[in-house]
Amino acid sequence: MLSIALTAIILVAEIIGGYWTGSLALLSDAAHVFMDVFALVLSYLALRLSALPADDRHTYGYHRLEVLAALINGVLLGVIAIEIFREAWTRWNNPAPIKSGEMLIIAIIGLVVNLIVAFVLGGHNHDHDHEAGEPEHADDLNVRSAYLHVLGDAVSSVGVIVAAVLIWTTGKTWFDPLMSILIGVLIVVSSWRVLKSSLHILIEGVPEHLSLEKIGQSMAAVPGVQDVHDLHVWSICSGHIAMSAHVVAADQSLHDCDGITAEIKQRMAAFGIEHTTIQIECATCGQGRPVPLPAAT
Repeated sequence: MLSIALTAIILVAEIIGGYWTGSLALLSDAAHVFMDVFALVLSYLALRLSALPADDRHTYGYHRLEVLAALINGVLLGVIAIEIFREAWTRWNNPAPIKSGEMLIIAIIGLVVNLIVAFVLGGHNHDHDHEAGEPEHADDLNVRSAYLHVLGDAVSSVGVIVAAVLIWTTGKTWFDPLMSILIGVLIVVSSWRVLKSSLHILIEGVPEHLSLEKIGQSMAAVPGVQDVHDLHVWSICSGHIAMSAHVVAADQSLHDCDGITAEIKQRMAAFGIEHTTIQIECATCGQGRPVPLPAAT
């Protein structure tokens, strides 16, 4: 809520300042800030909704709303970048007078506030992971997408400051649309990173920081396990990883099979996998791909 309030103030200041100074770079930064506000509000709502308990209709809960929020943020970032490129081309062909001094002051204020907001969001993401006991690399994609919005905008503010100084010292206004294009490129890069991560989760890909082969071989190395197949690892949302597998066990008592299951769960916890579904079999059912057994030592 603090981040939303601070960012909204900067949005109003940069819109007014952009029209007042005639700076497209400042307006481009304001467009990015608008997306920051939208991303923060969307992320906040997603966090609230994803905290709802699971029910009979949504057995995994509402965690995927975080990923959907990140996906929407990424798409809208791309739309904003296209509009910035279009306006920059117009300004390049039709230069307009710019009040570089005022532009510089507003950009510096924007940079300071963006750094404060990035610090707040970065601290929230770290605390969220620490409290959940998750690996550092399995951070909240939703909060990270909002954090990238704000961090990217801080870099954009630096670009506006550079453009303002160059215009002030040289009097050449083409630095303004040039910096707008660079800001647009930065937005595209941020958009692609968020889209790639969120889409990877939505199509149930193996989390990028995990190796399916290493997970399967760790399971196959458990004493009593003869074969592992039909292994699937996916993210319910960022930081919430699930796994299912078929395990062929040697002929033994049910009590011993429980020991195998417990050992596998313990090994999966080391990978940050908290939700496991293990099917113990006497012989391979033929479903899914087999996992190569670890080499004998």
